[in-house]
Amino acid sequence: MNYKRLEGRVALITGAARGIGRSFAERYIAEGAKVVIGDVNIERAEETAKELGENCIALSLDVTKQDSIDTCVTESIARMGKIDILINNAALFSAAPTVEIERKDFDKLYAVNVAGSLFTAQAVAKHMIERGEGGKIINMASQAGRRGEPLVAVYCSTKAAIISLTQSLGLDLIKHGINVNAISPGVVDGEHWDIVDAFFAKYENLQPGEKKKQVAKGVPHGRMGVAEDLTGMAVFLASSDADYIVAQTYNVDGGQWMS
Repeated sequence: MNYKRLEGRVALITGAARGIGRSFAERYIAEGAKVVIGDVNIERAEETAKELGENCIALSLDVTKQDSIDTCVTESIARMGKIDILINNAALFSAAPTVEIERKDFDKLYAVNVAGSLFTAQAVAKHMIERGEGGKIINMASQAGRRGEPLVAVYCSTKAAIISLTQSLGLDLIKHGINVNAISPGVVDGEHWDIVDAFFAKYENLQPGEKKKQVAKGVPHGRMGVAEDLTGMAVFLASSDADYIVAQTYNVDGGQWMS
């Protein structure tokens, strides 16, 4: 018997044209789900959806714009029939010394990482409540939200906000049978880490790639994570096995943070 844990489910995954989000989409499809990739880069999202096959579609989604969120959710339901699972994966990273933080960067990160997650969850929750069959919402936190880090004040604070938001939404929505939980990755290798590495190279006078080597050595497991390390938790939290789990944030970080 080939048991698929998400058989018959429909998931909307934001920012899933590449990286971690794409890995979530690929694993969900393997587990029997149909997936909507919502991404601001619709061309790349469509390429990814085509590569992942007939159980995946791509829709344009800018999580900083309410009309884009509403349209994406409405079209997802129209084309897939429902939304059972939401992964708030879309996020931005930035770094700067405290005295160099610019308000425009602060506003941009909060618009995507925090407001984008909140209002996408709100739009999907309205649909789930109307359907009356519950659902699963998974937010993407970070070990950066567990503690402050030099140079990363804004990003860290957005991820701390996600942990708090997960708790509040989880406690509010469980009465509708909607479980809200979060995943807190550690350092995850991938093309996004080229951006992170470039910030640290600039502000810590490091050679390109040096920061990546440093952080990899600091992971108790012995290596940086990869996107596939996160997919098991994403499947678990979306499955019926997590029906009694509410408002929690799970560390998937190779042992970097214990809580």
